[in-house]
Amino acid sequence: MGHRAEIKEFLSSRRARLTPEQAGLPMYGGNRRVKGLRREEVALLAGVSVDYYVRIERGNLAGASEGVLEALSRALQLDDAERDHLHALARESDAAPARRRTPAKALRPALQQILDSITDVPAWIRNANFDIVAANGLSHALYAAMFADPHRPANTARFTFLDPAARDFFVDWERAADDLAASLRLQAGKNPHDKALTQLIGELSTRSETFRTRWAAHNVRFHRSGRKKLHHPVVGDLEIDFEAMEFPSDPGLTMVVYTAPAGSPTGDAFKLLASWSATQQTVAQDKE
Repeated sequence: MGHRAEIKEFLSSRRARLTPEQAGLPMYGGNRRVKGLRREEVALLAGVSVDYYVRIERGNLAGASEGVLEALSRALQLDDAERDHLHALARESDAAPARRRTPAKALRPALQQILDSITDVPAWIRNANFDIVAANGLSHALYAAMFADPHRPANTARFTFLDPAARDFFVDWERAADDLAASLRLQAGKNPHDKALTQLIGELSTRSETFRTRWAAHNVRFHRSGRKKLHHPVVGDLEIDFEAMEFPSDPGLTMVVYTAPAGSPTGDAFKLLASWSATQQTVAQDKE
C-alpha cells in the first residue's frame, strides 16, 4: 500500500468508528449514509476547513502543523499509539522520497553483557521488525517452539501467524495476534521504506488470512508492558509479566524481560525451565 493510501485508510477507519454521539455532536435525522462521522464533522471538531480535511484524508499530510495534527487527534479521539502513528505518517509525508532507515549495526558488546547477566528469567533483544537479535538461555527454553524453526533470525510475528504451534503456546492467541499486527502497523508507519519490514509484512499477508484481516483494520498499538498467559509443553501454564525497554543509544532495539513474583507457580516454573534447559544442553553436548 502506498503512503497516501495508508493515510487515507487510517484516517477513514478512525472516522468510521466514531458516532456523532461519542463525539459530542447533535444528531439530525435518523438516516445517515455514512458509518461514523462525516468528513465535515471531523473538520468541525478539529477546527479546520472541510476542504483542508478532505485533502488530508485523501493522503496529503505534507506540511500539516503540530497544531493540526493534535487537533485531528482530539477530534478522532486517538489514543497514544494512534497519535504517534499519525505524527509518523506526517513526518514521512515531509521526508525526501528516497530516505531509507540506517541499516542495523551489530549488537554492541555492552548490550550482550546486559543480556548475559540476566540468568533467572527469560530476556531477549529484538529489533523494530520483531526479529530476535539476541536471547538468553531461558528465552530459548521458553520459546523453544519458535527457535526450533530453522528460519533465521527468529521472528515473533512469523511464529505467531505462521507456526501452528503458536496457537497452543499462547493461551489467548487472538490477543497475541492483535497485538503483533497492531505493533507492526505502528512500525510500518515509522519506517515505510524498510525493506526487511516490507518483506515480512508481504510474507505474512500472503501466507496468513488472519494477518490480512488484522492488517486491514489499520489498528496500531504500543506493546511495552503487560501480562502473557503461555502454555509450555514441558512446564505447563505460565502467567508472565513483561516489560519492554528501548535503548536510546541503539534506536530500533528493544530488550524484553519476562518476570513472575517470587514463590508464584510461574516463578517456580522458571526454575524448572532452567533445569530442563540445562539438561537439554547437556544432551546436545553429549551427542556432539
